[in-house]
Amino acid sequence: MVQGVFKKLKADWVLYAMLLPTLVYFGIFHVIPLIGMKLAFQDYRIIGDNVWVGLKHFKVLFSSPAFFDVLRNTVIISTMKMVFFFPVPIILSLMINEVRNGPFRKYVQSVVYLPHFLSWVVIAGVWIAFLSPVDGGVNTLRNFFQLPSLDFMTSKDHIRWVLVFSEMWRSAGWDSIIYLAAIMKISPSLYEAARIDGASRLQQMRLITIPELYGTIITVFILNLGFFMNAGFDQVFNLINDSVISVIDILDTYVYRIGILNGQYAYATAASLFKGVIGVVLILSTHFIAKRISGKGVW
Repeated sequence: MVQGVFKKLKADWVLYAMLLPTLVYFGIFHVIPLIGMKLAFQDYRIIGDNVWVGLKHFKVLFSSPAFFDVLRNTVIISTMKMVFFFPVPIILSLMINEVRNGPFRKYVQSVVYLPHFLSWVVIAGVWIAFLSPVDGGVNTLRNFFQLPSLDFMTSKDHIRWVLVFSEMWRSAGWDSIIYLAAIMKISPSLYEAARIDGASRLQQMRLITIPELYGTIITVFILNLGFFMNAGFDQVFNLINDSVISVIDILDTYVYRIGILNGQYAYATAASLFKGVIGVVLILSTHFIAKRISGKGVW
């Protein structure tokens, strides 16, 4: 068996060499830091050894009203993104696949992919300007129809929707790539047989394309659930302000504030570890449920 593994590595060494930088990155920034999670069970000491305190920080965490407020915000924002954003890349990939004009298709793909390469600092600036109550595009349109201006960025009723739609604008095009790749793998003979039987393009999409995407959709959905508690630190950090902090303060910004700004490293580590455990539980449970129902999962 070991000999077979080395034979495989030798045969495809170029592919594994291309994968190596990614493995090194995840090893340095995602695997090695797990060792530091033991700080959640210790009292941090700048000088001398840390003191083991067991579940002390978790008890404080679960007795804190502020923690449950940010937990509620995280769940609400992540649920909104999952419900309203998750289907968009699927629909977008189906629409792009139906475009038969080559140059126009490339143009559309370039336009919808481009926002992914912008940082949230830039995107926040774009959306703040776009939603400005003075001369923003949305309020200009509202004024045209004689509707009052709204300050979306300071409105507790609207700011969560700003998060959802700005995430959609930034990531929908990029996330559609995986579905387009799955569509490209569908056998052309299936479509040819459907055309011979008189199926329209809409019927081909409904009876061939979408069913063939089920495996990919389930896999992506399960993986996204693993990041359910990550409601988007970069996005929230750049769009948050004092007027709306009570409704969009999430676990990641909470951990940043108490850990980096307030120096409560052990307490922040406990909150971060809780978030990670919930993510693992979600991805494993969803995998096994999907495996039992549809026979398809992550592995």
